[in-house]
Amino acid sequence: MTIFIPKETAQAERRVAATPDTIKKLIAQGCAVRVEKGAGLESSIPDTLYTDAGAAIIDTAADGFAQADIVLKVQAPTIDEAAKMKKGALLACIMAPYQNADLIAALAKQGVDVFSMELVPRITRAQAMDVLSSQSNLAGYKAVLDATEHFNRAFPMMMTAAGTVPPARVFIMGVGVAGLQAIATAKRLGAIVSATDVRAATKEQVQSLGATFVMVEDEESKAAETAGGYAKEMSDAYKAKQAALIAETIAKQDIVITTALIPGRKAPTLVTAAMVKTMKPGSVIVDLAVEQGGNCELSKVGEVVDVDGVKIVGHRNVPSRLSANASALYSKNLLNLLGLVLNKDGAKDIPWDDDIIKGVALTRDGALIHPQFGGPQAAPKEQPTEKAAAQ
Repeated sequence: MTIFIPKETAQAERRVAATPDTIKKLIAQGCAVRVEKGAGLESSIPDTLYTDAGAAIIDTAADGFAQADIVLKVQAPTIDEAAKMKKGALLACIMAPYQNADLIAALAKQGVDVFSMELVPRITRAQAMDVLSSQSNLAGYKAVLDATEHFNRAFPMMMTAAGTVPPARVFIMGVGVAGLQAIATAKRLGAIVSATDVRAATKEQVQSLGATFVMVEDEESKAAETAGGYAKEMSDAYKAKQAALIAETIAKQDIVITTALIPGRKAPTLVTAAMVKTMKPGSVIVDLAVEQGGNCELSKVGEVVDVDGVKIVGHRNVPSRLSANASALYSKNLLNLLGLVLNKDGAKDIPWDDDIIKGVALTRDGALIHPQFGGPQAAPKEQPTEKAAAQ
């Protein structure tokens, strides 16, 4: 098998889909690995480290795509890149299938088998392949550091002869992987931390990290989570009570970090313009969902905006801001998935009936096969209304 690692071309993307460590393991399995020149530079991996690991460096992506049996990418390819892949090739990447229906159709028509890494099922056997968890964990950590950059006060309490510096108050909205890591990071820095989520089951997780859980707890909230871990649509009466509690809480905070996403839909608005105006000058909001429409009504993609002294941080692609670690974890996710795809001789032997493969496979042999995205036997499914930190 020839495996190709192209240089990412998407805006603000610094990650790469393979490291020297994973390349060594792929070569040990009998694969030939080719890497586009400069693919790892933004992740602090010069070409010499790839060649030392046994990979071949090629000058143009076109040659790599044309010859590859397997293409490993971070972001989805462009239409032009997809057109260069050969029939029967396997593409594994973060495909963003809800946004790329035309691209997926084009790849299927071309005979490329497509695996979408963010669709790895949340089962124990697949944890080592779970891209959402590995990347969101870093995003939650980096969100707190981004907040410290724009916060003009200290996080921990400091007692000095000149007076006492009070601890910062940090509020995390959405207790998924990113939210939990943000809680842990803010606590390590000495802040007073609170968090909210519409799923009452997350209360114990929040409290285990030393934070305070903020939620309207009633009979309706006890049944707010689906079997798949998503939040159900709540009644208007409950939403009004929860909004009032959140508005009251936000007004007391120094830093707010939002992490809530809805697969395939615009991110829910959690922080309104009115709420922003209740915050003290010098406060900071970090919106991790800004690229999906934003949890804060006033956030802007790729910008840090100032609203009456409140800074709202909307960085693109936050995991990529820790590209060295993000690439290392993502490449391990891919390597573990390829453990299902390659047999002991290093040949491609995809177990299409495996639950993990059925979860990630969008196309096969020129056809769209995933039922959630228009494949055969597509059936209506319960629509998730909110999932925290699903990045």
